[in-house]
Amino acid sequence: MNKKPLLAGALVLVAAAAFAAWYLHRQPADASQLVLYGNVDLRQVSLAFNGSERIARLEVQEGDRVKAGQVLGQLDTRSLELQAAQAEAQIAGQAQALLRLKAGSRPEEVAQSRAQVAAAQADAELARQQLERLQGIRQTTAGRAVSQQDLDAAQARRKVAEAQLENTRKAQQLVVAGPRKEDIAQAQAQLDVATAALAVLRHRLHEARLVAPIDAVVRARLLEPGDMASPQRPVFTLAITDPKWVRAYVTEADLGRVRPGMAATLSTDSHPGEPLAGKVGYIASVAEFTPKTVQTEQLRSSLVYEIRVLADDPGDRLRLGMPVTVRLALDGDARIAGSAR
Repeated sequence: MNKKPLLAGALVLVAAAAFAAWYLHRQPADASQLVLYGNVDLRQVSLAFNGSERIARLEVQEGDRVKAGQVLGQLDTRSLELQAAQAEAQIAGQAQALLRLKAGSRPEEVAQSRAQVAAAQADAELARQQLERLQGIRQTTAGRAVSQQDLDAAQARRKVAEAQLENTRKAQQLVVAGPRKEDIAQAQAQLDVATAALAVLRHRLHEARLVAPIDAVVRARLLEPGDMASPQRPVFTLAITDPKWVRAYVTEADLGRVRPGMAATLSTDSHPGEPLAGKVGYIASVAEFTPKTVQTEQLRSSLVYEIRVLADDPGDRLRLGMPVTVRLALDGDARIAGSAR
C-alpha cells in the first residue's frame, strides 16, 4: 500500500491548522472590552490578647465565620478577679472613712468634750483653793505651819490643772468645729485612687476576652488553650470577606482605556458560567515591573500599572489568591482613544 498520499494529506492538515491559528492570532482583539488576568486579594487581621496570661478557652476553629463583637477566646482571670475583690473592699473602707469625716462630730462626742472641760475646771478650781488655803495658813502662822516646799507643790499643781483645763477647752473646740476640709479632700483623693485602681482591673478583665473587630472568616488558629498569650503573639488570623478585589495589571498602552468606576465582569475557572460583577476601584500612579508570577520573558521585562477591581461576591465564592479573568467593558470614547494609539 502506498503511504505517500496519506503523508501528504497529513502535511496539508497540519499546514491548514497552522494557518488558521496564525490567522486567528493576527485578528485584532475585541475593541469593546479589555481582558485582564489577576488574583483575588483581601485584607487580613491578626488578633492577639492585650494581656499576658494563660489562655483558658478558644471558641472558634479555622473556617468559622465570626461577627463583629463576637467573643473568640478568654484568658485565665482568677488572679484579676481576686485583685478586683480586694480593690472593692478598699473602696468600701475609704468610702466609709469619707462619710465619717463629712458627717462631723457626733452629739455624744460634743457632750463628752464638754464633760471633760467641766472636770478640768473642777480640778483647776480645787488646785487654786488648796494653794490659797496654804498661803493663808502660812501668813497667819508666820511661816511655821506650812513649809515652802508644800507651798511650791501647791502652786505647781495649780499650774498643771490650769494647763489641763486649757487643753480640754481646745479639744472641745476641735470637736465642735469638726474635721478640716483638707482631711476631707485627702480622704476623697484616696477614694478616687482606689476607684481608679478598680477601674483598671475591670478594664483588664474586659481585655481578657478576645473579640472579633469585624465580620470575617477565621483563616488560622495559631495558639491553643494552655498557651501563654501576649500582645506580641497572634492567636487568630481573620480574613475580611468584604471588600474583596482582584489585583490585576495593565500595560501603558491600555492604561488610557481604564478609569475608576468602570464596570467589570469577573470569571473564575471554578464557576466559568457564573460571572460576578465588579468595578475598577484603584489605578496605580506609578509603574512597576510585571510580577514574577508572569513567567514569559517578554512580559517579565515590561512595565505595568496595578489596578484593583472591587468584586461583588454575595455568595462568597472568591478565595484569597484565586486566579480571575477580568473583562472591562469599554465605552465608545475609550475604544476610539485605544485605536488612535
